[in-house]
Amino acid sequence: MSEAERAGASRQDTRQDNSERLLAGRYRLGDVLGRGGMGTVWRAEDETLGRTVAVKELRFPSNIDEDEKRRLITRTLREAKAIARIRNTSAVTVFDVVDEDDRPWIVMELVEGKSLAEVIREDGLLEPRRAAEVGLAVLDVLRSAHRQGILHRDVKPSNVLIAEDGRVVLTDFGIAQVEGDPSITSTGMLVGAPSYISPERARGHKPGPAADLWSLGGLIYAAVEGTPPYDKGSAIATLTAVMTEPLEEPKNAGPLRDVIYGLLNKDPAKRLDDAAARAMLKAVIDGPDARTAPEPPADATKVVPLPAQPDRRAGKSGAKDRSSGAAAGAAAAEGKRGEEVSDRLRGALRSVRKAAGGSGAAGSAAASRAEQASGKPASGAAASASASGPAPATPA
Repeated sequence: MSEAERAGASRQDTRQDNSERLLAGRYRLGDVLGRGGMGTVWRAEDETLGRTVAVKELRFPSNIDEDEKRRLITRTLREAKAIARIRNTSAVTVFDVVDEDDRPWIVMELVEGKSLAEVIREDGLLEPRRAAEVGLAVLDVLRSAHRQGILHRDVKPSNVLIAEDGRVVLTDFGIAQVEGDPSITSTGMLVGAPSYISPERARGHKPGPAADLWSLGGLIYAAVEGTPPYDKGSAIATLTAVMTEPLEEPKNAGPLRDVIYGLLNKDPAKRLDDAAARAMLKAVIDGPDARTAPEPPADATKVVPLPAQPDRRAGKSGAKDRSSGAAAGAAAAEGKRGEEVSDRLRGALRSVRKAAGGSGAAGSAAASRAEQASGKPASGAAASASASGPAPATPA
């Protein structure tokens, strides 16, 4: 490294700790919001407009040559231009690009909140419905970018911000590929997070919009499972798994299972497109809550429908019918018994009459003989006896 380069690197390190630096006579740097391999993001005050912004500083590693520096500068300017072309509320807004210290500084909208990676790590897994909301917001940004000929190529949880008001913002277009621009990635090199790189990119094929949709599928998987798909610990092992191994079954995806599998299809021609993915994510958002409601206690107050009630009038009518039938049966039986008794009585009466008839004839003959003997009519008792039966015996 030349003396000039060492001096420049020293100035960068010194200024990184200087939170009061005024950039371009307008943006006063404050706290460091984050650091990456190629830059530092600062909180800053726009003293001209009186607003808080984020400033992304490009930092050169100490061991790179001039060609690599030019490549990094080109990439930073491409990022700013790519973001500026996207019209979507879930894309971060670029306000300005400042050229200072022979390198660009991007002035952007400051999004107060956490990255999705921090949310998963600190607050826990997302419920399927919330994961679908995040996925849909990112999908809408990607669709807007793809219409402008821009591939993000680095969709992952750490590049998605969740604002304090719930807004979802896709950031870091630092390795975006813009249609028509020459590639700035060194031949044989692959830039991105291995777990979120699509199989076609891992094989060295030219990517299209489907490659970003694969990364979106990996992001949704990580949101509900807590770990990225195909993660094997090392870059080579992970990329090999991406190309050859089946997806490990998600345990917490619920209604998101089909959209995850559709987005993580290894064949880009069979992968869900943005329209199909959008419809499926909307269905999860608009559908019933995927969480299972807890069982209520056994003595919980409930509202339940009344059971079917028997027809009381029909019951009474049936009882009456049964009572009437029983009475009619009893009456019929009683009548039959009465007829039998009557028949026996009539038979006995006929027998009595026959017997009385015989006795009456004998009495009449005796009375006639007595009358002839005495010359007097028979007594009334005898006459009566002849009509009603034998008279009781009288002493002589």
